[in-house]
Amino acid sequence: MTHIPTLTTDRLLLRGHRLEDFDEFCALWKHEEIVRFIGGEMPTREQVWARLLRYAGLWHHLGFGFFAVEERQSGRLIGEVGFLDLHRDMTPMTEGTLEAGWGITPPMQGKGYATEAMNAAIAWADGQFAGRRMTCIVDLENAPSLRVAEKIGFRRIGELAIKDRSNALFER
Repeated sequence: MTHIPTLTTDRLLLRGHRLEDFDEFCALWKHEEIVRFIGGEMPTREQVWARLLRYAGLWHHLGFGFFAVEERQSGRLIGEVGFLDLHRDMTPMTEGTLEAGWGITPPMQGKGYATEAMNAAIAWADGQFAGRRMTCIVDLENAPSLRVAEKIGFRRIGELAIKDRSNALFER
C-alpha cells in the first residue's frame, strides 16, 4: 500500500480514508446538495463502498487520490478533496491529469473549508508531481464550486457535457 500523507491546515486535517469512516462517508453522499452536481443520482450503500475502495486504488496505483477532510476542532469528517484520473470517455479529455475535486457536507459549506483543503492538497501535489497538468470539472449551476475553482488558481478553458449537464472545464 502506498503511504497516504496527512496534511494539516489551521482548521483541517486531510488524511486517508479509513474503513471506520464508512458510515460518515455514506452520510456525506446522501446529501442531495452534493450529488445533484456530481452525477445527479443518490448513490447506494454499495456504490459508496465502491467509491471508498476506488480511492484506495488511486493512491496505490497512481500515488495520489482523495483525502478525507476532518475539522480539527471537532474531529468530524466534513468532506473530501483530492485528485483522480478516471479515464472518462469525454471530449476534451482529462485523462493523465490530476483532476481535482472537492465536496464538503452542506452544514459546513460557506466557511472556506473547500478552499483551505484544496490549497493544502494542491501544495502537496505540486511538490510530488511538479509540472503535471491539473484540471477540474464543475457543473455550471454550482456557483460556490465555480468560485472555489477560481480561488485556488484554476482558469476556465472550456465547457463539456457529462450526463446531459453543462460543465466548465478548468486547468491550473
